[in-house]
Amino acid sequence: MRRGTWCTLMLMLSFVVALVGCSSDKPSSSPDAAKSKESASAAAGGTLRIAYSALPKTLDPHMTTANATTHTARQIFEALVTINEKYEVVPMLAKSYEISKDGKTITFALRQGVKFHNGKEMKAEDVIASMQKWQKIASTAKANLGNSTWEAKDDYTVILHVETPSYVLMYALAEMQQFPAIMPKEAIDGADATGVKEYIGTGPFQFKELKPNQYLLLTKFKDYQPLTTPSSGLSGKKEALVDELYYYNVPDSSTAINGLISGEYDMVSQVALDALPQLKNAKNVSPILYPFGLQTLVFNKKQGLFTNVKARQAINMALDKKALMTAGFTGPDYFRLDPGLMMSEQSAWYTNAGKENYDKHDAAQAKQLLKEAGYNGEEVRIMTSKEYPNLYNPAVAAQQQLQEIGMNVKLEVMDWSTLLDRRTKSDQWEMFFTGFPANATPLQFPFLDSKANWPGWTNSPEIDKLLAKIKASTTQEEAKTAFAELQTAFWQENPVLVVGQYLQITAASNKVKGFKDFNGPLFWNTTITP
Repeated sequence: MRRGTWCTLMLMLSFVVALVGCSSDKPSSSPDAAKSKESASAAAGGTLRIAYSALPKTLDPHMTTANATTHTARQIFEALVTINEKYEVVPMLAKSYEISKDGKTITFALRQGVKFHNGKEMKAEDVIASMQKWQKIASTAKANLGNSTWEAKDDYTVILHVETPSYVLMYALAEMQQFPAIMPKEAIDGADATGVKEYIGTGPFQFKELKPNQYLLLTKFKDYQPLTTPSSGLSGKKEALVDELYYYNVPDSSTAINGLISGEYDMVSQVALDALPQLKNAKNVSPILYPFGLQTLVFNKKQGLFTNVKARQAINMALDKKALMTAGFTGPDYFRLDPGLMMSEQSAWYTNAGKENYDKHDAAQAKQLLKEAGYNGEEVRIMTSKEYPNLYNPAVAAQQQLQEIGMNVKLEVMDWSTLLDRRTKSDQWEMFFTGFPANATPLQFPFLDSKANWPGWTNSPEIDKLLAKIKASTTQEEAKTAFAELQTAFWQENPVLVVGQYLQITAASNKVKGFKDFNGPLFWNTTITP
């Protein structure tokens, strides 16, 4: 038997950032009355006010990979297992887990006495209902669990019967983006195609209110039971040290930064790079830069032009990746031109395999490939949103570059929530830009596995074969060799186009203390001072 952490990968991508802390002038009940309760709020723990570029359409993390959902929902919900700062899998709501020698059963011993925000104790029936829902919906779950089944041995013991044992299965269960949040069975039973109707988790903060296009309010869960192990990544001790988290919808980056400098907000998440000059001479404000993930251009491979691999190869040839990354991230201090699906810091996985195809930029060859793909001037739609300048600006640049090789490219600009909805409909788009935070393993990117059925709808027998080879590996060296083969195939087939790797910025008042970022902001263990 193997117990505790399973298959420790030596990944050391450090996104952990410490900043210093914030005062409050917003109320517990309404943003409009905030200043009248500043002193009381600070004395009670205070209110942390976050300027956020786009509020989530849903807080159900089973339903989407969108950062707006993931980064807010992780304050509310927790999973059976999670990832620490070394990218190791460790227990969270599970007290421990045990994997059989043949890898076909994983037994989770649940922590006892853990309360949901509605006061109910978490038990096996809640875990199983939650995991079954996640397994049906989430890209990573579908790709890695398949038809695996869940069993309740008793109220505090859950057994996963694994369809296909895999080297990376525990990492799938510790997914950080579309993560397997545990919710009450009653909430799962009341869910529909859009997700749960009640946002009830076990995390240090609980859902209070969401006013679309205005704010999201989370409040301290007073009955939260933290682990006693040191806080590390998404694991360990978590404490809600402020009474309230207000996420304000502030799509304009200049407005957000001006609000931070003036004291209207305490923090700006994901600072737009063009706003950095505003921070340069600001007093009592700290900008923090950290590596984050991949900038990608996603192709619709279910319907239309990009079902043809030569059309995707043509786009790879036509686009100047440095120009696109500069458009999105202003300069080389804030991005890397790299073919890797994994960051160079992730030495256990990183490879530059496929570099020869990443580096190509040949307009003449792009035109020839388009001709061979049968392109005849039909309209090609790029969806984008001004809510994310690092996605919108490259879309504008890509439109111009593709028009130069004779393509009829239309830019369709919409709000981000509309884009997330439209990307699930194969008749409504051809391309869109999006980012992917770094993952503990390459198999967690939803755009690789055909079983994931993620928008873009990759369907590559060769990539699927190599994913299976990685899963069947018995050592990290063997897995990495198979991954290099996969990345080579990736750059031949271009299921999505990796434009480059990007860095991220968070900015906060120096009154914020204890804040850390790990693939997104963590607001537990964070305090504010008057």
